[in-house]
Amino acid sequence: MGLYRVGIDGGGTRCRAAVAGADGRLLGRGISGAANILTDPETALAHIRLATEAAFQEAGLPMSAIASASAVLGLAGNNVAEAVSFIAGRLPFARAQIVSDVVIALQGALGDRDGAVASLGTGTVYSIRQKGGISMLGGHGFKVGDLGSGARLGQGLLQEALLAHDGIRPSSSLTETVLAAFGHSTAAIIAFAHTAHPADYGRYAPSIFSAADAGDAVAIDLVRAAAQRIDQTLDAIVARGVETVCLVGGLAPLYRPWLAERPGIAFAEPRADALTGAVALAVQGLPTDTSSKQVEATQ
Repeated sequence: MGLYRVGIDGGGTRCRAAVAGADGRLLGRGISGAANILTDPETALAHIRLATEAAFQEAGLPMSAIASASAVLGLAGNNVAEAVSFIAGRLPFARAQIVSDVVIALQGALGDRDGAVASLGTGTVYSIRQKGGISMLGGHGFKVGDLGSGARLGQGLLQEALLAHDGIRPSSSLTETVLAAFGHSTAAIIAFAHTAHPADYGRYAPSIFSAADAGDAVAIDLVRAAAQRIDQTLDAIVARGVETVCLVGGLAPLYRPWLAERPGIAFAEPRADALTGAVALAVQGLPTDTSSKQVEATQ
């Protein structure tokens, strides 16, 4: 029996896993909860295991086969060495390479082509491939980055709800809905924010886009401001000579109508998703030798 290859796509909202044979043939997929190794490494590790086990179960493979598998893990929070070290030493695979979730999104969307990928989800991060070299913009995390992200949108909505409650800014149907959900209690919103992770804020993003489409003034302001942040980064990417851009992630189709048109720049449909990219990298990049357990971290 050949060595199994595992691809992991671990983001701020969910973790997906896929297992393939050494020839790249997909055998099974699995899904679990959030896997941001920076904001909640213990939970991320648990969800990596759960998603992998679900993939092996769907494939009809024994759980014991996980220990001899090789894996590429694209994980949110990869740019902090301490978080990577914590996860790396606890992975269940024979060999694993931890890369940014941006790298697997790039591989899935573009294959081996040059271009850029804007990953728009709970967080935001951008990757560029030019003449084989990969560079990244953004991806600095919720506390100091992730501008335009679902998490930032959700946080902004709660801020607007509090401002409306205090009579500082106008209310809207959306802010009233949020306040009602918290029992019109500012203390309840503050308590939520005290323990909230990016994914907790990000859950509000779809409703913000829906409200904006329905004409809600607060939602429109939130989405418009977030789209301007994304446009600023896309402008910087285009200035580097990039001609092909793929928008990926759960918010990508929602943002597309709000972004500026750029003559001469192709907004291309991604060839595949990030999980497919992780599997492809696992098949391409890891040898079949399982004589020793090895973990590499790539930022």
